[in-house]
Amino acid sequence: MKPATIRKIDLWAGKVACLTLTCGRKLLEMMPTDSPPLPPVKKILFIKLIEQGATVLAAAAIRRAQDLVGRENVFFLVFEENREILEIMDLLPPKNILGIRNEGFVTFLSDLAKQLMAIRRQGIDAAVDMEFFARASAVISFLTGARRRAGLHRFTSEIPYRGDLMTHRLQHNPYLHTAIAYSLLVEALTLPPDELPLPKKAVDFPPEGPPAFSANPDEMKAFRQALAGLGLDVAKRRPLIILNPNASDMLPLRKWPLEYFFTLGTAILRDYPAAALVITGGPTEKEAAERLCQRWASAGAINLAGKTTLRELLMLYALADVLVTNDSGPAHFASLTAVQSIVLYGPETPRLFGPLSKNSHSLYARLACSPCVNAFNHRFSPCRNNLCLQAILPEEVYAKVRECLAAGKEAQDAL
Repeated sequence: MKPATIRKIDLWAGKVACLTLTCGRKLLEMMPTDSPPLPPVKKILFIKLIEQGATVLAAAAIRRAQDLVGRENVFFLVFEENREILEIMDLLPPKNILGIRNEGFVTFLSDLAKQLMAIRRQGIDAAVDMEFFARASAVISFLTGARRRAGLHRFTSEIPYRGDLMTHRLQHNPYLHTAIAYSLLVEALTLPPDELPLPKKAVDFPPEGPPAFSANPDEMKAFRQALAGLGLDVAKRRPLIILNPNASDMLPLRKWPLEYFFTLGTAILRDYPAAALVITGGPTEKEAAERLCQRWASAGAINLAGKTTLRELLMLYALADVLVTNDSGPAHFASLTAVQSIVLYGPETPRLFGPLSKNSHSLYARLACSPCVNAFNHRFSPCRNNLCLQAILPEEVYAKVRECLAAGKEAQDAL
């Protein structure tokens, strides 16, 4: 399904479903029962269908869940196309990653029904809704049958309605980094549900980062050979600088102007004639990336957009010196490696979505209208002209590239 279709379904069908299930829950609660006290949590399910980059930020939350119930008892519900990052981080047993195909509404409902039955058979007693006010994830949390359900609730705020389906309700705090917010959802499962809003608990920053990516020597050797077949000899062309003009279809506003990428690449190839300038992106950006490389007319400019798997992309980062990327998944994938990454922010802010890596450098113009994409507007911005990104000039980014290259050389000389 296209992002616009998902949003429409969540907006219209989601409201009805949330209201209906909330009314049903209230009616059930009115009936006298002798429910025993909640036992300690035994199995925890995370619900995060979209955005692999945000899943990287959930690493600390997953580890906290493992502390509570053990690795074998932590599960993750995700769209099939987004499961690869979970497999790469290797925080969960593969069988505990529950995939749903995103190939149309009927397929989605069919897969969801199967996974909900599997979740109930597993006896999962706690669900963590990691979406910021999406309605589908709230509905799914309720339908799992988990007796503990942690998620955001709007309380007295004028923000998107998604019913009252959580047992452990957290107030959205727009001043907390997303990785901390995810960890607090897990922490809430250990607290009394009648304490509102949850959680009244001190937090530390920065949270623990994602696990380091590693490829075995044979795998890396084969990848180097594959790169050579595409025209990139990483032993001869240095430095290796990656430009990622890609941003997910969910938020095209996050794209730095393509002409700026061209200007940046021109300066790099001028001053570093032996450099490899690699363009990455998804399959839909393959042609645009090829046109960009043709404009440079340099043997050092290589188009890998749509030609790598996620695992291969991480191996590329491990070989690279610098990555320049829009605020998108690759910014977070890079935090699994030691590459120096320069991340361009505008519609969203690094204070909430900054990668958890000491080698990540955020550039942000801090316009008064930015960030304009947030949980309060369901990530629908009225903006049609992202001046917040246009204000970050190629000269500023190039200066940061040179700084990162110099720092890398100093570190190498010190070894």
